[in-house]
Amino acid sequence: MSIATLVVDDEPIARRAVVRLLRDDPDIELLGECGDGASAVEAIRSQSPDLVFLDIQMPAINGMDVVATIGAGRMPMTVFVTAFEQYAVRAFEANAVDYLVKPFSRERFADTLRRVKARLSLGEGVNGAASARILQALDALRQRHDYLQRLPVRIDERITFIDVDDIVWIKANGNTVQIHLADGVHEMRETMSALAARLDSRHFARVHRSAIINVRRIQAIHPWFNGYHVVTMDTGQKLRMSRYQHETFLRLVLAGRRDEKRDGEKS
Repeated sequence: MSIATLVVDDEPIARRAVVRLLRDDPDIELLGECGDGASAVEAIRSQSPDLVFLDIQMPAINGMDVVATIGAGRMPMTVFVTAFEQYAVRAFEANAVDYLVKPFSRERFADTLRRVKARLSLGEGVNGAASARILQALDALRQRHDYLQRLPVRIDERITFIDVDDIVWIKANGNTVQIHLADGVHEMRETMSALAARLDSRHFARVHRSAIINVRRIQAIHPWFNGYHVVTMDTGQKLRMSRYQHETFLRLVLAGRRDEKRDGEKS
């Protein structure tokens, strides 16, 4: 089996990591690399790869735009490479779409490649079932892109809006939540789970059953005892992190730092 493969990612380090692992596999014929969505569209159309490793988060034309431009029904077998965690992964799993979450291990990459080969051997490349799964997963992600930007809170007899970027952390309090800012606390009639579902999961992490924090407001993370950690926010507030959240949380922190680096490069 010879699998003509294209790698698309705007981050050179991430792109090289995928290419290096692909070169270890004798079944892979590496067609090339693309550092942006526009060149990816051109390469897919001109080279007709069997397989594409496609980064979702790219400036200008992102991975979803590439699929929309080519058309899901004409896309080759696609492995989405993403910095999204939690919801995005569940969306891909539910729709049987292959994915890799940065940073990924050699073992995780090998598992994905095995699944790809199994599907290709069954003729599941460009077909209706595969394209339908891609569309379902991308529709789910598009819905998640409609995140809250501001929250309405009541102050005395009036409603005012606060930017979600100004949130330091959120505390559950029965059927209400306490929104902690650097200069005060506001209460909203909302459950923790409902609010978490409307916040960008790249920037907000639920580190405990009763606490959500703004990843960009972290000052430090320190080990505690029995596998727990303590997160110190930039306001000095210290919050305990559930030991079951630590690995996922660190991936979110790394993803958030990559986003900040990209924003700085753009400005």
